[in-house]
Amino acid sequence: MELRKYVAEILDDLRMNGEESLRKYMAEFDRYDGDIFPTEEEWGNAGLITEKEKETFKRIIDRIYDFHNREEKSEFAYVKNGSLYGMKEVAINRVGLYIPGGKPLPSTLIMTVIPALLAGVSEIVVCTPPVNGKIRPEILYLAEKFNIGEIYKIGGVQAIAAMTYGICMKKVDKIFGPGNSYVNEAKRQVFGDVGIDSLAGPSEICVIADEYADAEYILYDLMSQREHGNDSKAWLLTTSETLAEYCEDDLIEVLKFNTVEECIEKSNEIAPEHLEINVENPLVYLESIKNAGAVYFGQYTPVPCADYFLGTNHVLPTGSSARFSSVLTVDDFRKRMAYSFLTKNEFMENRELGITMAGMEGLEYHGKSLKVRK
Repeated sequence: MELRKYVAEILDDLRMNGEESLRKYMAEFDRYDGDIFPTEEEWGNAGLITEKEKETFKRIIDRIYDFHNREEKSEFAYVKNGSLYGMKEVAINRVGLYIPGGKPLPSTLIMTVIPALLAGVSEIVVCTPPVNGKIRPEILYLAEKFNIGEIYKIGGVQAIAAMTYGICMKKVDKIFGPGNSYVNEAKRQVFGDVGIDSLAGPSEICVIADEYADAEYILYDLMSQREHGNDSKAWLLTTSETLAEYCEDDLIEVLKFNTVEECIEKSNEIAPEHLEINVENPLVYLESIKNAGAVYFGQYTPVPCADYFLGTNHVLPTGSSARFSSVLTVDDFRKRMAYSFLTKNEFMENRELGITMAGMEGLEYHGKSLKVRK
């Protein structure tokens, strides 16, 4: 059955039948028919991860906090002719985080929770499919560390529906987190009933490299993102014939150019999720790069740094959407509200502008709302 129709039927069933359908799909897709909350035993096992893992989490969390704390808020206010104008930011009240379970990704939980907390989100929900009926201890350890008690053993389309329609939980205002094609399609279909971060596609990497690049470094960088799945994409744009031959592989699209500038022009056309610039004097090309989810310069900034410990967020636009979309930031967990307070003099001096526009647009009561005031 076509994906869109198949997902739509599941969502309709969940919307109409609630918990009954939720448990049906949990049993069918997650192979799980128990309680939707982690058990006491699972929470107890969260503390059993190794000290090295705990220290790793701590250092990564510190680095990501450090980067996101530097993002500026865009609130402002000003007075003009005695009247007040401004913009204020308000945190989204309740967000849902989807954490894939097939390959449990504790890094995804870290990357989505931290900007949410910095934005001031008051309620955070986590949905993740159980593996053999349980949630991985790394995920629960992080949930405890971030003081997230509301975590559900629900995956797939049914998790998106549960968060959207409030099945076995209070509905959320916006959903974040990657998933497979079914999760992605479910997010697309529920958008409007709930906010979503993006429609994440397969992972992508594009590497621009010249003869100064280490061929082994480049090959492993390209293959690192192919590791996310068979549909992941990798491009090498290079001025080096030797490098092109070294990285020749059915899984990598290798394109040869005469100059680095030509490579960048092609990269801007691709608009990749991850872009590595591994050439002599890489930073001189920063201004030339227009379309990329994130850019990593030099031979010691491979994409896996960003996936884990760099501090920048690894939730990025895919499928050429970097032409109009951005890396996940604290702002994604906030909304903006404009506000104003006009004095009578300011209103009276400018209301004719609105009256004239209302006349042009044929909106009678818009004009009367302005005219009636004395």
